[in-house]
Amino acid sequence: MGKSHTKLTLVIVFLLSCVSAYAAGFANEKLHYVISYKWGLIHKDAGEATLTLRRQGADYRIMLAAKTKPWADKIFMVRDTLLATVAADGFRPKNYQKISHEGGKYGKDDITYSYSGRNVTGHCKRYRDKKGKVSSSTKTLSAQGAVYDMLTIFYYLRLIDYDRLQKGHVVKSTVFSGSKSETITVRSLGKTTVKMRNGTKREAFHIRFNFTTGGKKKSSADMDTWISTDSAHIPLMLTGSLPVGQVRCHLV
Repeated sequence: MGKSHTKLTLVIVFLLSCVSAYAAGFANEKLHYVISYKWGLIHKDAGEATLTLRRQGADYRIMLAAKTKPWADKIFMVRDTLLATVAADGFRPKNYQKISHEGGKYGKDDITYSYSGRNVTGHCKRYRDKKGKVSSSTKTLSAQGAVYDMLTIFYYLRLIDYDRLQKGHVVKSTVFSGSKSETITVRSLGKTTVKMRNGTKREAFHIRFNFTTGGKKKSSADMDTWISTDSAHIPLMLTGSLPVGQVRCHLV
C-alpha cells in the first residue's frame, strides 16, 4: 500500500504552453483529505492527509503530512511528511524533502534545485534505514523546462487554465522523484460532476495521468483526479488501483 499511497498524494504537471499566465498565486490554506480503501463490498477509511501552504516573504512553504489509521497500521503503517520551498514568483521549486516511516522502514529524500535558463538540475540525496541497515546515496538529475517534484506538482496543477484544454488532449512533463526522473503523461477528460463524501455534488475537471520511467516503462497504473472548476482549482478526489482493490483520496 505504501508506494501507491504515496503516489495518490501526487497530481499532474502540464507543459508551459498549456498554462495560463501566473498571476494571483495562492492564499494561505490548509486542506484535509481522507484516504479510503475499496475492494468489492469493502470500503473503509484507511488514512488521512493534511496539505498546508503558507506564504513567507518571497517563498511558499508547503507541507503534506499523511498517516494511516490504527487498523491499517497493523497491515502497513505509514507516517509521511513532505516539505517544499517554492519561489512565489513563477512558482519555481527551490527544495523538496520527503521524510517517510513506512512498514517499519525510515527514509529521507532531499532535492535542491538549481536553474540556468531552461536547464534545471536536481541535486538529490537519499538516506535509508531498514532495521538498522543504513544506506545513503547522491545523484544529479537534469531536465529542461518546467520541472517539479512529488509535492509541488500538487499545487502547480491548480495554475492550469483548464478551459483552454480540449477533451482528450495529451501533454507530458518531468518530475524529479527521489533519485530518478519520471515523465507524467496527462489526459484531460473534460468537465463532469463528482459526488463528495458529504453527499453534495461539485462540478469538476476530470484528469487522468500516469508515470513512466525511461519514456516507456510505467511506474504507476493510470490514476484519476477531479479538481474544482472555480478559480481555486482545489483537488476534490483522487483514485488509483492497487494489486487488490482501489485507493481513493477525498477532500473533507
